[in-house]
Amino acid sequence: MLKIEIQVKGEIDQRWAEWFGGLQVSHSAPDETRLSGLLPDQAALYGVICRLRDLGIQLSAVRSEEVK
Repeated sequence: MLKIEIQVKGEIDQRWAEWFGGLQVSHSAPDETRLSGLLPDQAALYGVICRLRDLGIQLSAVRSEEVK
């Protein structure tokens, strides 16, 4: 299991949470969104990153930590 936090430019609405693997969507600053939560593995993390890319959303930071 991975605990992840992804920061992106722009505001993503809460309704997109399920599409991003059930990650929590919050706004950490004006025009900035944080996706955070648990994902099963690295492949799921890359899947979320690919979805952000497909939407043309700019990444600011990606942090992941393995949780036992």
